[in-house]
Amino acid sequence: MRLLVITPHLQPDTAPTGVVMSAIVDRLGELGHDVHVVTSLPWYADHRIADGWRGRPFRRGNHGAATVVRLHPFPTDKANLVARALGFIGFTGLATLAGLATRGPFDGVVVVSPPLTLGLAGWLVARRHRCALVCNVQDVFPDVAIQVGAITSPRAIRFFRALERFTYRRSDAVTVLSDDLAANVMAKLPAHPALDDTPTRGGNRRPLVRVIPNFVDTDAIRPGDRHTAYRVEHQLGDRTVVMYAGNLGHSQSLDLLVGAARRHRHRHDLVYVVNGGGVRADELREAAGDLPNLVLVGYQPADRVPEVLATADVHVVLLKTGLGASSVPSKTYSALAAGRPLVASIDEGTEVARVVDAAGAGLAVHPDDLDAFVAAVERLADDPGLRASMGAAGRRWAEEWRSPASVAAAYAGLLEELAGQRTTLRRKG
Repeated sequence: MRLLVITPHLQPDTAPTGVVMSAIVDRLGELGHDVHVVTSLPWYADHRIADGWRGRPFRRGNHGAATVVRLHPFPTDKANLVARALGFIGFTGLATLAGLATRGPFDGVVVVSPPLTLGLAGWLVARRHRCALVCNVQDVFPDVAIQVGAITSPRAIRFFRALERFTYRRSDAVTVLSDDLAANVMAKLPAHPALDDTPTRGGNRRPLVRVIPNFVDTDAIRPGDRHTAYRVEHQLGDRTVVMYAGNLGHSQSLDLLVGAARRHRHRHDLVYVVNGGGVRADELREAAGDLPNLVLVGYQPADRVPEVLATADVHVVLLKTGLGASSVPSKTYSALAAGRPLVASIDEGTEVARVVDAAGAGLAVHPDDLDAFVAAVERLADDPGLRASMGAAGRRWAEEWRSPASVAAAYAGLLEELAGQRTTLRRKG
């Protein structure tokens, strides 16, 4: 098949979405598919176009076997929501033009959300090339933004809700990361009995909703010696390291880390490390100013990720109350692959809590509960044997989970299914 992928990030960009989509693109190529990618110039780490990529509004190149067009992302400070929205609109416009101008034919278009605006680009490009559209939902937007208070205007909420419904209903399929996200999306689709799960050539349809979880690359991420160069570089010594690695945004209960570090400030055997960046980085840095046991480190290059993960003795996932049905933190799978136990502060019964419990790979606690979070950290910090057994259990679970190759094969199978349905419809029409 010949496929067109529209994604906001692709390696060497450090965004989690870029890591996921890069691996899927690689594996699709290995399966023999011809893949073309429309994406942004690298910008995620510092919210500016990375060194070596400036000076031109777009670039053509390759990623493995795939051909790539990289476009100016209009990077802005994440804290400025208006500027960020305008940046998304600008990038979406460029992505639409690039997709429309790309020579077909294509058998399918895959578009990644967020940003939700890329759904419009995907719809227009799929219509132009007369092929199936698959919307890959990494986080359900605008649900997360509304729940954390990033969007409060009733008019803006109505607009994004309408855009979300428009995108889903004009997709041939919507892929999500968990059953929780699938239920969220299904609740927003038309329930009219005349609308079945068969794609049609009009806009009045109900798309397929498929759960295709993100993968864990157990070849790239393996359990390693905790005594790393990263540990030496940041003067962590032999202390027990409790690490949060990822985005510092409004969705994460970062106050728990500050509160826990404050309670443990007199424990010289314990240190909290935050490895990442985002809109709340400055706020966290200010809150941690008087806490010598809370160390903040910026995003690391992709090739250092296994080392960073191995440095931790305990990894944490922090998601605010109510967000477990809209988001699945991919860092969960990386921590388990690294053979480290996890403390997950997340809604009970949602995907990450179920994984941690089923694998026996850590402790899940109610979100935004400082006492419960501190108790879980102390239980693991004070019991090296429990850390080792839970870490080993998590690694075993990760080895049995979806690989990048199996996830790519699932997307290829879905696109082949949709292409076959469209062929049948054309014959009937």
